[in-house]
Amino acid sequence: DEPKKQRTPIVDAHLHCFAGKDDKRFPYHVNGPYKPDAAATPEHLLKCMDGAGVDFAIVVHAEPYQDDHRYLEHCLEVGKGRLKGTCLFFAGSEKVVERLKQLAKKAPLVAARVHAYAPDRLPPFGKPELTELWKAAGNLGLAMQIHLEPRYAEGFEPLIREFKEVKVIIDHLGRPMQGTPKEHETIVKWSRFPNTFMKISAIPEQRQYPHRDVKPIVKQLADAYGAERLLYGGGYSDGATGASYRKEREQIEELLAHLS
Repeated sequence: DEPKKQRTPIVDAHLHCFAGKDDKRFPYHVNGPYKPDAAATPEHLLKCMDGAGVDFAIVVHAEPYQDDHRYLEHCLEVGKGRLKGTCLFFAGSEKVVERLKQLAKKAPLVAARVHAYAPDRLPPFGKPELTELWKAAGNLGLAMQIHLEPRYAEGFEPLIREFKEVKVIIDHLGRPMQGTPKEHETIVKWSRFPNTFMKISAIPEQRQYPHRDVKPIVKQLADAYGAERLLYGGGYSDGATGASYRKEREQIEELLAHLS
């Protein structure tokens, strides 16, 4: 008898969980740039995953908590092996490498995230502090996950080049609508580095400014990076259902329908 073919697991590579404003166990950080009122809990997430046919997921630690990872740890405990995490530490902050190592020992992490989109919150490009954090993540077997506006892409390129063994995950298509096509071209060309991966997530609506069609952008990225280096993410929120969560993934599949 031929063995049954295993179904390929479905992994959502990007979602956020929030305890909400009323859960005093997990308060938002004073420096959090936004603070959602509603809770988007891991318990609700697991129900949505079951309803949508999602096997595993990555909880991306959200900015409202800054570098306080207590809620991420809680989510991963609730996940019982179905959830892993992306952490958020700030290069140059106190004992950052030691804190990253301690968290990686306690929690099943896959990546460390760096933001570069608010002018007053940029990472220290070209400074030893960012290099130190990048190297530490790589030594722990973690990817570096970049959330950026295209105008800041050049600041990351020396690190992508230097640390060839560290996987680099580019969030949300590289945010093409937050920059010009020329600026975004830098991110498209990062596909020449074998350690880069593109996340097909946070798909912008054409109704919204700057009203550019995202379909040719997704095709351009898929052609550049190849199917092997694309990640799917998104669709979970406090108001999500199994049906709505599945629909988000199906919409992404439609954008990639040109692939075999």
